[in-house]
Amino acid sequence: MKEIGGYFGLEKLVSHEYYSDLKALNTARNALIYILKARKARKIYLPHFLCGSVSAMCEKEGFEAEFYHIDADFMPLFDKKLNEDEWLYIVNYYGQLNNDCAAAMKKKYGNIIFDNVQAFFQKPAESVDTVYSCRKFFGVPDGAYASTDAVLDEKLDIDISMNRLRHIMGRFEMNSASDYYDDFKSNDHAFYDTELCEMSAFTHNILGAIDYEAVIEKRNRNFMTLSSHLEGINGLTLKTPVGPYAYPFYCKNGMEIKKMLAQKKIFVATLWPDVLKMDDTIEKDYAENILPLPCDQRYDEDDMKMIIKELEKCLTAIN
Repeated sequence: MKEIGGYFGLEKLVSHEYYSDLKALNTARNALIYILKARKARKIYLPHFLCGSVSAMCEKEGFEAEFYHIDADFMPLFDKKLNEDEWLYIVNYYGQLNNDCAAAMKKKYGNIIFDNVQAFFQKPAESVDTVYSCRKFFGVPDGAYASTDAVLDEKLDIDISMNRLRHIMGRFEMNSASDYYDDFKSNDHAFYDTELCEMSAFTHNILGAIDYEAVIEKRNRNFMTLSSHLEGINGLTLKTPVGPYAYPFYCKNGMEIKKMLAQKKIFVATLWPDVLKMDDTIEKDYAENILPLPCDQRYDEDDMKMIIKELEKCLTAIN
């Protein structure tokens, strides 16, 4: 029977998710698995410039994985003809591959899956299977979307988020990232073994209440502030995405500069650190030396100017 009475739980918030029409799942890795299963894929081609957990998840689920390199503009260096049961996974790094690019690669390769984990606000290109992550853009413990017309004939459980909230609530209420960093890492590591599930009710609830237009506006403004000051010394030539994930700044000695910035409490992620174990490749160079500078909705123009000021100090000191 339904319980009546007793204490209150979390209030039901408004329900206006940005991608309410897409398949809502628990993680981006599982959104990829959903598509591969629904498409009855046998093999997937993955970029070297990617977290090793993705290939591990694919192999765990019985899909063969093979790797390819990218060029300096983040484009796939891939010249194979795909079989009917083979799929090419293309990562939209920092939102630098627009939908015209996605459409062109769809035409060229046929079976592609587009990874918009770093481009949440880039709508799916027509007829292109696409994966999104929620926790890369918002304060939620999990959540992802799959855009596909393929349907997986498999009943999925609904995920539960309540054991993944400590780092989020700690940062929200105590305003401290460092005190709850171990909780964040523990939560992140747990996703390696998380089964394919529907998105949790908690995450649906939070995602339904976000002011997405305000988020886009703040991210756009912050990105442009960074770009206006750093474009001339950035080793990358960038397109300006909608609602950017971060501002990717390329420089030499990137790892050392990240450490220097951290001393000023400016934390810049090292994405896909397992790539650092590779021999000298563009992927290793990018993993070491691209600084994904924060430009999200938590910050304003003064914060961006502080990042610029401290970054310029680091560059001067190291050169």
